[in-house]
Order: sequence, then C-alpha cells, then structure tokens
Amino acid sequence: MLEVPVYNTAGEKIDTMGVDEAALGGTVNVDLLKQAIVAYHANRRQSSAANRSRSMVAGTTKKAYAQKHTGHARRGDLKTNLLRGGGVAFAKRPRDFRKALPKKMRRRALQSAVLAKVLGQDLAVVEGLAFEAPQTKRMAEVLRNLHVDRSCLLALGAADRNAYLSGRNIPHLAVRPVRELNAFDVATRQKMLVTREAMAALLGGEERP
Repeated sequence: MLEVPVYNTAGEKIDTMGVDEAALGGTVNVDLLKQAIVAYHANRRQSSAANRSRSMVAGTTKKAYAQKHTGHARRGDLKTNLLRGGGVAFAKRPRDFRKALPKKMRRRALQSAVLAKVLGQDLAVVEGLAFEAPQTKRMAEVLRNLHVDRSCLLALGAADRNAYLSGRNIPHLAVRPVRELNAFDVATRQKMLVTREAMAALLGGEERP
C-alpha cells in the first residue's frame, strides 16, 4: 500500500491517503505509456501540407514547340515542373497521421502515468480547493504554498469554470476535470495535484471517454 500526502491550501500536511497499486494496474507499463504518448503526439499533427501537381495547374497541354531543331531544351507543355508556374514534380498531399488507441489501452496508460507520479512522490492531494469566483492570485498563492514551481497538472473531481479561469493564465499549469485526463497530460508535467474527489475517481476506475 502506497501513501500519498494530503495538504490544505496553506501548504500544511494534514493527512495521508492510502493507494493500492492494484487499483492503478500494479506496475508501470513503460512500453504502453510510450505508445500512448506517441499516439497523442501523432494525433496533434495538422497534416495540412500540400502542393499543386501538374494536373492541378491551369493551362494548355499543347507542346510549346517541336522536339528537335529549335535550339531550345526538350520539354513538353507549360505545366511541366521545369518551368516557373508549373506543377510540383512530387507534390505533397495532406496525410492522416492519427494512431488509434483502444479505450482499455488509454485507461491502462493513464493508470501507469498516475502510478509513476505516485512512486516518484510527484503527486499530492489538495484539500479544500474551491473558488467562488475566478481568482488567479489565489491559485498562484496555493501553488506557492505547496512549493510547486515547475510544470503542474491540477485534476478536479468535476469541471469547475472558476478553477479553470483561475489557473488559465499561470504558466505551465494545466487544469483538467478527472474525466478529461489522459496519459499525455500526466506524463508531460513534473507535478500533479488532485482533489480528494479526483483521486477517488482515479482509484475507482470510473468510465472515461
């Protein structure tokens, strides 16, 4: 049984929470975690590069002049890639770089990423984190109290507009409801803060899209 520290918003350790490794897959599946991160990177690619090929250039297909005895180089119509304004010889086409990752693999990769944070002592539970209105200053103060000065992921039990707006302008801080968490977000941040509700959802294995 692993122990995760529980802090209040003032940065004081008030409790510990027991975490069963089996609820997070038991071990960190490094190969699956890498596969998930590669898939998320691939799915973020735009794939919009494109050139005009010879068939896409408007113009006549008539040969400009005779093949021989003119003193000119041998070439065909004006759409050839050898002339300015002609088509590109090997034109680029939009590509689909997406990589499919089944739902069970995504969930297992997320569990591995969270377990790695717990084993590395980079995950903490925050008690009493609530915002009645957007307040970036208070969010920044909470992070200072918790000694978070690197990239951080804050996981909430449910979508909270005030919390999101409070952390939106803080560099290297991402605020996500637990249902939107993925292995990429967890693995690419140095620290992870979760509320009790979010931690219970992660350990309980709730269904995620």
